[in-house]
Amino acid sequence: MQKINLRFGVITALILLAALSRLIPHPANFAPIGGMALFGAAYYSRRVWAFVVPVASMWISDLVLNNVVYGAYFDRFVWFYDGAWFTYGAFILIALMGMFTLRKIKAANLLFSALGASVVFFLVSNFGVWFSGTMYPKDFGGLTACYVAGIPFFRNTVAGDLFYAALLFGEFELSARRFPVLKKITA
Repeated sequence: MQKINLRFGVITALILLAALSRLIPHPANFAPIGGMALFGAAYYSRRVWAFVVPVASMWISDLVLNNVVYGAYFDRFVWFYDGAWFTYGAFILIALMGMFTLRKIKAANLLFSALGASVVFFLVSNFGVWFSGTMYPKDFGGLTACYVAGIPFFRNTVAGDLFYAALLFGEFELSARRFPVLKKITA
């Protein structure tokens, strides 16, 4: 039982640390979102934790970002920002994808999954901007314009997903080599 708790604790701590890294100044869209979702999907044996822990970690970091870092922009406490449902929806889709693409944790699978995470996030989050915002007309041309406007941010999304996926998976695998108890299948 203690071995299971240690593994669960290490996985959870890595996800929380990744979420808190969002509070460090970084380029736009260079974030741990895809890496966190994939990491949770790959390592938690109880599927519910693959959604609960990363989503809760991201939400906690969102609370700090929205109410402390960007607090001057809001005249009230912000529980969820506009478009958050699309961001969290993309996050959940990435975790679902990771459950299938990362059944075997190999470099090629991780690369494919991280790139897939970037595409999923780009498609869903930009759709959310178009659907729930007022910047673009609610027609195919407006949706296309929204996606085109998002292209410059896509490079940082890819870089962030690749970086954080490599960091989270690499750190855990190195730790598991040093502490074999972490290799246990259940978490």
